[in-house]
Amino acid sequence: MRFGFRSLLFLLLLMACQPLSSLKQPDLDGMRVVPAGWFLMGENDNRPSNQPQRWVYLDLFAIDRTEVTRQAYITYLLESGYPIDDPSSQLLADIASLPMTGVLWRDAEAYCRWHGKRLPSEAEWEKAARGDDGRRYPWGNRWDTSLANTIEYDLAGVLPVGSFSRGVSPYGVLDMAGNAAEWVADYYDPAYYSDAPIENPPGPSEIVDHVLRGGSWDSPSDQVTTFFRDSSHSARPNLRVGFRCVLSLEPAE
Repeated sequence: MRFGFRSLLFLLLLMACQPLSSLKQPDLDGMRVVPAGWFLMGENDNRPSNQPQRWVYLDLFAIDRTEVTRQAYITYLLESGYPIDDPSSQLLADIASLPMTGVLWRDAEAYCRWHGKRLPSEAEWEKAARGDDGRRYPWGNRWDTSLANTIEYDLAGVLPVGSFSRGVSPYGVLDMAGNAAEWVADYYDPAYYSDAPIENPPGPSEIVDHVLRGGSWDSPSDQVTTFFRDSSHSARPNLRVGFRCVLSLEPAE
């Protein structure tokens, strides 16, 4: 489905004046389930914010298989009436399967909430990316340029979601290294791992920057590892940053 610039611009401007519609019921379609249990989080490398590595327990949850696409985001705007700041931005791109980038943290969080979901915690994102064996990249411990859209791939831009199917994580989640960096729910504290709880860590309570995970097409391989932590204050759109959603699940009886 393609949108002409003028027609879509008109629709987006119109919806800015409309009230938000009711929230949708959550849907597991397009998500992958991550089982409850322990996993290795962090890394004892030369970057203090990654340390110390420790075992963390998470409850059962599901996570989007790919980053939210531009098509999905445009559909959400049209259905929800969510007001936007800049209707002439990335939203008007023709390639619907590219990840939706340039979305502020608050807008990403609103998208997930409207779908009955939420942004992943930093711990949930990391477990979905690396599994329970402490791997360095979603596919294993050895770097492979052909498995992720990073600066080494030399494309200088995002690709459609799922373009690197062989770079899949242990739980079947795609694009968790490179392409678009991703917002998570947590605020950023470089020393948080030192005293964070080991069960379902919620992230710091102090409002500073928000955490980014996974790196982007503009990141080198050492910044797309499963444990690398970055941050942004999200004051203006960043065309390297996208997001995905998660859903808490109840264990089967």
